[in-house]
Amino acid sequence: MSLMQIINRSLRRKVTMLVLATTVSALALSGLALILYDLRSYERLSTADLTTQGEVLARATAPALTFSDPRTAEKDLSVMQVRPRVRAAAVYDRDGNLFASYTQPGTAAEPFPRHAEPTGVGISRGEIQIFRPIVENGEPIGSVYLRAAYDPWTRLFDYMTIIGLVMLVSLGAATLISARLQSAVTAPVLDVARVSREVMERRDYSQRVRKTTEDEIGQLVDSFNAMLAEVGRRSDALRDADQRKDEFLATLAHELRNPLAPLRNALEILRIAGSDPEKARVAREMMARQLSQMVRLVDDLLDVSRITTGKLAVRKSVIDLQGPLRDAVETVRPFIEARNHTLQLDMPREPIPVEGDRTRLAQVFSNLLNNAAKYTMPGGRIVMSARMDAREAVVSVQDNGIGLDPASISRIFEMFMQVDRSLERSQAGLGVGLTLSRRLVDLHGGSVEAKSAGTGKGSEFVVRLPLSLARLTDGEVVVAEEAPRRAARRILLADDNVDFVTSLGELLAARGHDVRIAHDGAAALETAAEFSPDIAFVDIGMPKVHGYEVARRIRAEPGTASCVLVAVTGWGQENDRRRAREAGFDRHLVKPVDPEEIEAILASY
Repeated sequence: MSLMQIINRSLRRKVTMLVLATTVSALALSGLALILYDLRSYERLSTADLTTQGEVLARATAPALTFSDPRTAEKDLSVMQVRPRVRAAAVYDRDGNLFASYTQPGTAAEPFPRHAEPTGVGISRGEIQIFRPIVENGEPIGSVYLRAAYDPWTRLFDYMTIIGLVMLVSLGAATLISARLQSAVTAPVLDVARVSREVMERRDYSQRVRKTTEDEIGQLVDSFNAMLAEVGRRSDALRDADQRKDEFLATLAHELRNPLAPLRNALEILRIAGSDPEKARVAREMMARQLSQMVRLVDDLLDVSRITTGKLAVRKSVIDLQGPLRDAVETVRPFIEARNHTLQLDMPREPIPVEGDRTRLAQVFSNLLNNAAKYTMPGGRIVMSARMDAREAVVSVQDNGIGLDPASISRIFEMFMQVDRSLERSQAGLGVGLTLSRRLVDLHGGSVEAKSAGTGKGSEFVVRLPLSLARLTDGEVVVAEEAPRRAARRILLADDNVDFVTSLGELLAARGHDVRIAHDGAAALETAAEFSPDIAFVDIGMPKVHGYEVARRIRAEPGTASCVLVAVTGWGQENDRRRAREAGFDRHLVKPVDPEEIEAILASY
């Protein structure tokens, strides 16, 4: 096993190795710097000492050299015997010839330089040599030569021995200090690692690490414990959301299957009804009701997508709030009557001006009314009231139904959340109505709250919206005279859904219009060029050429530039409507298309 493998197994070992490595590195670098400095100092001191001795000898031997007295010069040189490091000394005359010499007793005799060399210092083979000039009355009369022992290695060995001992003592002390600090430094971190491992293995987010210090490690422990708490909370929320999602999918499947059976039965009734108009009427009414139910479910699913992607939007204008309230009542009234409920309306005589989207506000109140009817036993009582309170419009929907427990009140507006559905399982819905209502009210700058005295004691939903400072014009809603229907319009239908486009074509043809049908974008362009339609209903997602390009090319041709273009698609978000406008479409319809919408478009152009 390598050193790194051993170190990587334990945080304690890592910290110990870090302390020891730091200590060794610091001591080694310090010792190396000290040795280099001492060697340099030793060299400078040896050179300076030998130079000083050379100057002393130069002054002492100057008279002997002046009077050509080699004996005296040798006596002067012999004083170097008190300096054992000096192995040899010599005096050279003016011409550089050897004049007198001295060799330290007990030192192997080595030849002296034959001629004097320039002034300077030289170090080689464990010896240091210098040449110094001999000056008398300002004139050089010769030079002095000294050779001494130069042994830095003994000094280096001594220093290495000292540094080695210091390192051993320091490492021992560092090891002891590191061991003492382990519990304060590494123990909390190891505890974090232990708890992390156990959480991953057991998925138990209730565990916590014990905090022992107030330093950065203590902050790490606090952050880790807070993270565990947050992860635990989100894990619980995810489990709850996952459970509600499963319930939502099961409810969706149930709700989508419910209308299919009556639709199939109605088709069979139409097949066998023959000439019986009453049976045919009953079957058509049944199909219309079930189709409306399926459209409502699809709209709810689209609203779920808009909520989760943050693309839910409203188009505001100054309106009388009683308008969307009346719309909501008309939408839910058949359901209320089917359950034999009594609906009481308490509305003021004066208008209630608010800045809002009439369609979306009607959706809010119809959701509240629908919930009141759904969760109230047949024969119950529902009260919808509206009033102005200071700067707010207050709308209340109250029932005497199954009520809400405190836990339900706190979570009733969450996505896919439903109260106990045992009362009417067949009317469960998708559990998105209240979430959507709250989001829509938020977009209007208002609030919605739920109230209940408890289970079995009914419930009340209160919506508050800011009043508008702008005044309503007289007669907010002006009913225009019905325009005469224009017959025999040239209409182009372009859609790759054969059943849809064929049935719509037969419906329009039966009403006296001249209809042409195309099943792809290329065929739509050819038909438009030949037929010159007044109005074209164009699908977006067609093969060969998509609907946006079809619209651009129709607009570009002089013969069809004035054609009214209507996009018919399953995509109904604001971005889809914007793209349709940019491509040249005049209107945008979302499937399934209500025939009354088509009639309204035909009548308006």
